[in-house]
Amino acid sequence: MLAVARALFAERGFAAVTMDEVATAAGITKPLLYNYFGNKEQLYLACMGPAGDALLEAILKAVRAAADPAEALEVGIGAFFAFLDSERGAWRVLFDETLPASGEVALRVAEYRERLAALLEEALGAQLGGSVSGRVATEVRALSAAVLGAAEALGRWWLSEQSISAAEAAQMLAETLAPGMRARIAARAGGAR
Repeated sequence: MLAVARALFAERGFAAVTMDEVATAAGITKPLLYNYFGNKEQLYLACMGPAGDALLEAILKAVRAAADPAEALEVGIGAFFAFLDSERGAWRVLFDETLPASGEVALRVAEYRERLAALLEEALGAQLGGSVSGRVATEVRALSAAVLGAAEALGRWWLSEQSISAAEAAQMLAETLAPGMRARIAARAGGAR
């Protein structure tokens, strides 16, 4: 049931998929689907959880091994695009533009984005050493949000265009962002934390 639902959600988006369609495609009755999941939102959350956890794990594994913020940025973006390339359906489930703006699904999506941002913040903060606070902490949070927004936007573009490889898209983004990140972190690391 989950594999069928995830494939439908990935292909058509949350808003376009009905419980009737999922039940029919899975070869089960609609009441049985409701018995297992309760409603469409709960079914979607059951599909989204493994996808979000897999993305976080892939990025965490790559970023934790980085030697410096620029490398953390590069390998984190690389892991994001490698996941996108190998798990397109999972990525589409996580970053579906048709998801409701409120409710439990919206809260869970926000949680995954916050966890991604926290992961990046942690990696950047660890590279600065010691306790990061004040203006440096604010800039680390801002840079993390910018990197995630850029990666998500480029990911959407890449999925629709596919005129370059996922690795090339990741490299292009990392090479564009890394010099600015190095300069900002270096400038702030020497100042008050």
